[in-house]
Amino acid sequence: MNMTVTETAATAARVLDRLETVVVGKRDRLSLVLSGLLAGGHVLLEDVPGLGKTLIARSLAQVTGLDVGRVQFTPDLMPADVTGSVVFNQSNREFEFRPGPIFNNIVLGDEINRAPPKTQAALLEAMQERQVTVDGASHALPQPFMVVATQNPVEFEGTYPLPEAQLDRFLLQTSIGYPEVADEAEIIRRRLQRKTDDVTLEAVVDRSTVVAMQGSMEDVEVHDSVIEYCVAIVRATRESAKVHAGASPRGVEALVKLARPTAALAGRAFVTPDDVKQVAVPALAHRISMRPEQWVRGVAGDSVVDECLNSVPAPQTLPPAEASSVASNHQ
Repeated sequence: MNMTVTETAATAARVLDRLETVVVGKRDRLSLVLSGLLAGGHVLLEDVPGLGKTLIARSLAQVTGLDVGRVQFTPDLMPADVTGSVVFNQSNREFEFRPGPIFNNIVLGDEINRAPPKTQAALLEAMQERQVTVDGASHALPQPFMVVATQNPVEFEGTYPLPEAQLDRFLLQTSIGYPEVADEAEIIRRRLQRKTDDVTLEAVVDRSTVVAMQGSMEDVEVHDSVIEYCVAIVRATRESAKVHAGASPRGVEALVKLARPTAALAGRAFVTPDDVKQVAVPALAHRISMRPEQWVRGVAGDSVVDECLNSVPAPQTLPPAEASSVASNHQ
């Protein structure tokens, strides 16, 4: 099954409309998470409890018709609790592999920073290689595959900060934020209308459609000037005096990957500098390691990325003739 960028944009709009029936007033965040799925990446949601992080992950799985698995990370969680393990089957007297919750299309990792490093590391191979290895045997994960992890930035007792190697494997990191006054009241009204806490959404698409939507991202044109702009932004993060280590080349790749679905959701088959600016902070801020004195002062990676965006000149948008040509080639 193949889809054009135009078809993907229309389908994504229907997905977002359905999601907004339960996640009120957060279309920009929903678009960002959906972009992460279309780009084939993983999402880290960092925010205080009760803002809908888990609801977004579950609702996305329901609307896209994908299987969802949930892992509640705790200090005593073992790697086998995530990946699965080999057990002895009494009926046939043979050892067999019992897959863990990681073997789902969307895996929700609640409070990932509460698990010890050994268990966090169990996700590394799955997130990067799309497979897990147990007792020397490799097991491929289903496609599509996406980890949506959450962590609480306020409560530090009993937590283990994610190492840079694992943070780097998240395509984007973002927060949900508190709702506006009118949106918060609307959340309560909809709950009263449902007469239940449980939220169930009908699927708008199925797994094969999601895979086709992901494939259409390869048809979104990225002009050389935009590529050079992405490289300049990432290199600027490394040159900042506030930074101990800037974003790696994987950061450039993440920036381009995330800009493509951002352009597609806007109905375009080509990436503009504005698309890059829109996703620069969620794509790069978590990849930046601050100097200790800056960290103590509360300076975060997002402020560094903002400074880089202000200092790096953006290229001119594609000329109208070239832009229309690119768009028409993908319709």
